[in-house]
Amino acid sequence: MGTDEDVHGTAAGARSGSLIRRYWFDVVLWKRVLLALVLGAVVGTLVGESAVQIKWMGDVFIRLIRMVVAPLVFFSIVSGIASMGDPKRLGSIGVKTLALYLTLTVIAVAVGLAMGTIFQPGVGMNFVGATPQEVTQAPPSLGEHLIGIIPTNPIGALAEGDVQSIIFFGILVGLGILTIAPRAEPVGRLFQMGADIMLQIVRFVMEVAPFGVFALVAWVMGTTGPSAFVHVLKLAAALVLGCAFQTLVVHGGLVRVIARMPVWPFFRDITDAVAIAFSTSSSAATLPVAMRVAEKNLGVSHAVVSTALPLGVTLSMDGTALYVALLAVLSAQAFGVDLHFAQYVMLALATTVVALGTAPVPSASLFMLAAVLQVIGLGAEQTALVVGFILPFDRLLDMTRTITSATSDLSTVVTVARWEGELDREAYLRKPVE
Repeated sequence: MGTDEDVHGTAAGARSGSLIRRYWFDVVLWKRVLLALVLGAVVGTLVGESAVQIKWMGDVFIRLIRMVVAPLVFFSIVSGIASMGDPKRLGSIGVKTLALYLTLTVIAVAVGLAMGTIFQPGVGMNFVGATPQEVTQAPPSLGEHLIGIIPTNPIGALAEGDVQSIIFFGILVGLGILTIAPRAEPVGRLFQMGADIMLQIVRFVMEVAPFGVFALVAWVMGTTGPSAFVHVLKLAAALVLGCAFQTLVVHGGLVRVIARMPVWPFFRDITDAVAIAFSTSSSAATLPVAMRVAEKNLGVSHAVVSTALPLGVTLSMDGTALYVALLAVLSAQAFGVDLHFAQYVMLALATTVVALGTAPVPSASLFMLAAVLQVIGLGAEQTALVVGFILPFDRLLDMTRTITSATSDLSTVVTVARWEGELDREAYLRKPVE
C-alpha cells in the first residue's frame, strides 16, 4: 500500500500536469506564438545585446524547421500530383498558380515604386559612415537559372535542400506515378503516407515555436532595437505601409473579390505562418508551417497545397519585389538620378525578374539590388554604399516583408483551390482547433 505522501505526490503531479495542459497545450498555438513575440520584444529591449545569449534557442528552432523542408516538399509534390487522377489538372493548377504569382509580384513592384515616390526616403540621405558591401556575385542569367533547376543528382539536391531542384524532380516522379496508374497506386499511397508523417513532424516542431520566436525576436530587438529605425525612418515607414497595403488590400482583396471568400477567417487562420515568417525572415523556413495551415486551417486540398505552395517559395516574393523597388527609388533619389516614366517601367521589369529569382533566405534581396540599379545607370560602387548603409538595419525590415511574401502564397493557394473546386468551405470558415 502506498503512503499518504505517495498519494499526495501523485495528486500534486496530476494537478501540475493539468495546469500545464490548461495554460499551455490547450491554448491555441498562434496565441502562444504571439505572446512569445511580444515578450521577446520586451525582453530584448530591456536586456540589450545580452539577448544574444539566448539566440541559440532560435537557431535550434530554425534548424528544426529547415530539417523538414526538403522531405516535406518532395513527399508533398509527389503525393499531390499522384492524387490528381488526370495529368490535365496539374496543368490547370500550375498555370493559374503561376499567373497569380506573377500578377501579385507586378502589383507589389508598383506599390514599392509608389511608396518610394510618395515618401522620398532617399532625398537628403547621407552615406557617411556606411561601410560599402561589395556585391561580388552577379545574378545568374535566365538560361543559367533554368539550367540550375535541373538536378544532376536528385539525392544531392535533397541533401542540400535545393528547393527548386526538389520541386522539378518531384513533379517528374509524380507525373510518372500518375501516368502509369493504377499499377503505381501503392507507390502513390506510400508517398501520401510520407507527406502525412512529415506534416505530423511539423506539428511536433511547432510546439517549440514559441520558444524559438521569443529568442529570435529578443535577439533582434536587443542587438538592433527600434532606435535603429531613426536612421532609416522614412524607408521603414514606406516599407511597413507598402507591405500593409499589399497584404491587407491586395491579398485580402484577392481572397474576397476573386475567390469570393470572407477575409476574416483567412487572416485569423494563417497567424501561425505569419508569426514564423516574421521571426525567421525566411520563406523557405515558413513553407512547412504554411502547408500545414493551408491544408488544416483553410481547407485547401492536398493536391493544390502540394503544388502551389512549394512553387511560391521560389516564385512568389511580393515582399522582396516591393522592397527592391522601394530601394531602387531611394537609391535614385540619394544619388540625384531623375526618374522618368520610361525608367520607372524599366525598374519595374528588372525588379520583377530579380524578385522571381531571389533566394528565400534572410537579406537575399539586398544582394540582388545591383541588377536593378544598373538600368538607371548606378554602378557597383553606388550599390555597395546603399547595401552597406541598409544592411545593419535590414533584419527588422526583412521580418516585415517576409510576412507579405507568406500572405501572397496563402492567398494564391486559397484562390486557386476555389477556382478548382478544391476548397472545403466549411473547414475554411470553421475556427481551427489545436
